[in-house]
Amino acid sequence: MPFVVYATPNFTENAVRFIHTLTSIPDVQLGLITEEPVVLLRHDLSARLYGHRQVANPLDPKLLEQAARELTAQHGPIHRIIGAVEIMQVPLAQVREALGIEGMGVETALNFRDKARMKAKLREAGIPCARYQTVASPAEARTFAELCGFPLIAKPPAGMGSLSTYKIHNHHELDAVLREMPPSPGHEVLFEEFVTGTEHSFDTFSLNGQAVFHSLTHYHPNPIEVMREPWIQWQVVLPREIDVPEYDDIRQAAFKTLDVLGMKTGLSHLEWFRRPDGSVAVSEVAARPPGAQITTLMSRANDFDSLDAWARMIIFGEFKAPERKYAVGAAYLRGMGSGFIKAVHGLEKVDREVGHLITDAKIPEVGRPHEGNYEGVGYIILRHPETHVVEAALKKVVSLVRIELS
Repeated sequence: MPFVVYATPNFTENAVRFIHTLTSIPDVQLGLITEEPVVLLRHDLSARLYGHRQVANPLDPKLLEQAARELTAQHGPIHRIIGAVEIMQVPLAQVREALGIEGMGVETALNFRDKARMKAKLREAGIPCARYQTVASPAEARTFAELCGFPLIAKPPAGMGSLSTYKIHNHHELDAVLREMPPSPGHEVLFEEFVTGTEHSFDTFSLNGQAVFHSLTHYHPNPIEVMREPWIQWQVVLPREIDVPEYDDIRQAAFKTLDVLGMKTGLSHLEWFRRPDGSVAVSEVAARPPGAQITTLMSRANDFDSLDAWARMIIFGEFKAPERKYAVGAAYLRGMGSGFIKAVHGLEKVDREVGHLITDAKIPEVGRPHEGNYEGVGYIILRHPETHVVEAALKKVVSLVRIELS
């Protein structure tokens, strides 16, 4: 019976979903490494754990390795050690190499985690992506701006999604970003050409170096625009029609990207752009399951449990490709500004007009603080066999729902 260890800093909503999935697989003994005490985990899940270690900082590879060795001494060899948090991928790889555990190694993990290193490999392989430079001083940033022109994107080399990402339109905004995120040796900042176009994801199940299943989504609008405009409620659409010539170019680019970066077995999340001239550009790719409820969208579109499929693929090396039956979409609910949620308006109309399409929903709780990220404070997921029906219903949801803040 394989002993599998899952590592996560905190018991977030997503972490609990992963733990629930792993503890539900028959013939798997699950160990857990966390920063938070296990008493904070739901009792029905903690009761199923085979072992647990609490560490002061699970991002510290030495502490992570020590905890893994202690679990090994108590429960036997670790079959797999995994995690879904992006910033943990390199420390987990270091532990695998130290303990001889099968899975992604350090060099491959760095290819995905270090975005400047990633883009260097992609450009060397001829994969289309934005021009970039890692700068270690304000002078280097200004030189790159002169060479590339505005607008630009600035972010940490190990950033995640649109968090800590800035769009820069002119020298005044460049100076402001350099004050907010000053580059220096050891604290470099990644500057990129801003790619104009629509943004999307491409999510791939890979087994032994082969893409065995893929999915993709359309972002409406791009996340960085959502972050800039607090009135926008973000939408993500997973179309039913994916295996069509329209996506041949990104399929080819995505699979080549994974091969170049060294993906063997895992679920990856690649973000890409469709430029106005129709060409594609790879933005970046993470060697972990996607966030923003995209795993749920994949599950609903294909009538399978995408997290269970990911876990079984990692643990047992098995995967059975599902049939895509539906188009699916998510509307992410946001209010304007900061404060506490006073009321959520329009839900009755949503239920009346598109309630028959809803598969999942997280309704913002009155009294809770409002979070300003692009995923908002709740979501509504819709499903239908026809993509245009889902797209129209999502537009209706975001036009009807309004979150009032106090």
